[in-house]
Amino acid sequence: MKEVLDDIERWRSAGKRVAVARVVGVEGSGPRQPGATMVVNEDGEVAGSVSGGCVEGAVVTEALEVLSGGAAPRICTFGYSDDEAFAVGLTCGGTVRVFVEELDW
Repeated sequence: MKEVLDDIERWRSAGKRVAVARVVGVEGSGPRQPGATMVVNEDGEVAGSVSGGCVEGAVVTEALEVLSGGAAPRICTFGYSDDEAFAVGLTCGGTVRVFVEELDW
């Protein structure tokens, strides 16, 4: 989380809405461990990482949905056996759970 604090503060100062995505669980092999954090502002700017690249795009999409008001905070699961996991590039053999919510100032 420390790696994204400057970005959060800069976006907050500019009046931007921000979603936070955090890895909350990993089963098997995973690209990042619980606590890994990504933040996305309403303009689609991104800081941090939850997967080192393999599911980042899907997580950004989820974050923007949360910010648009079209979705409640949620846990997104990406797993090796899921067709969606292959579509977003998760081939490391594990399951990653990411909690996505709007940052409450």
